[in-house]
Formats: sequence, structure tokens, C-alpha cells
Amino acid sequence: MKLSTLSALLLSGLLLSACATKPKSDYDVGYDFDQLSTFIELSPTQTNDPISSTRIINAIASALTAKGFVRDEDDPCFKVTYAFKVEDKPKDSGVSIGLGTGTWGSNGGISIGTSVGVPIGSDTAKIQTIQIDVIDTQSNKLIWRGTDKFNFDAGGTEKAESTANTVTKILALFPPQK
Repeated sequence: MKLSTLSALLLSGLLLSACATKPKSDYDVGYDFDQLSTFIELSPTQTNDPISSTRIINAIASALTAKGFVRDEDDPCFKVTYAFKVEDKPKDSGVSIGLGTGTWGSNGGISIGTSVGVPIGSDTAKIQTIQIDVIDTQSNKLIWRGTDKFNFDAGGTEKAESTANTVTKILALFPPQK
């Protein structure tokens, strides 16, 4: 593979990875997470979006159970609660930059191009941010927090799947690996 082709591939990979969101987390570095085995999930007392709330709570229970934690209403080691918000996000401007490589005979080259899209429909999209908190039952203190977000244009199956995937990505960081 020619150096210019390799450079172009690396650059396009960097651009693609910069667009993907990654969950973030923080935790109490002095806490012994190995002692945790049972949980109970808690919903916010009031929400203006009960559909998203139900999706998030079900995804939390599913993700933690898949990780080997046991749901226990009577004697949980930790409580899991969450918050979420939906915001308008301006859609992309419609201007994009492309990078390509090619060969013609024994010659090769790299090209850069731009395109301008014509916006159709709304000029904003929605972004949902989900924050998950893990609270020690004994001390009632926050011991871990994770957050991530995803874009969506409408509800339904696609948003339900994005919600479940986002919760799973967040809880993949729990418990923290020290």
C-alpha cells in the first residue's frame, strides 16, 4: 500500500472516530466495588416523558442483570437512579468534506472535495443525554456516575433501541476497573 493511500485511510479513520460519542464516568476511588452484588433501580419522582423513563429503567435492569448483579428490593447493596434530558441540536450545515484516493494506470493520487446539501424538513435534530447514578445503600452516597448521549429525529423503535444501546454503553463502565 502506498504511503499516500495509507495516510488517507488513517485520516478518514480519525475523522470517523471523532464523530462517535463515548460514555464518560466518574467514581469514588476509595470505594470497594467488589462488595456489590444486589441492586434496586429508582425512577425519578416526576418526569414529563414516561415512555423514555420506562425504556431507561428497563435497560438499566437488563444491563445490570446481564453483568451478574441481582435485583433485590428488600436488601440491595446499591441503588441506581438516572436523569435524562432532551435538547434541540442544530442539524449539520449540509456542507461536507470528502477525502478519496485512487489510481490511474501507474499513477496514484489523493483528492479532497466538498458538497453542499439542501436541508429538507426541520433544521434541528434532538439529542438525548442520559446520566446514571449508583448510590451506596448504607451511606446513601453517590459512588459512581456515567453519562452518554445519542441523536434522534423521531421516537418509536429506533429511539427505543438507541436508548437501550446508550444505557448498555454507559453501564459497560460499571463497576470501574481500577
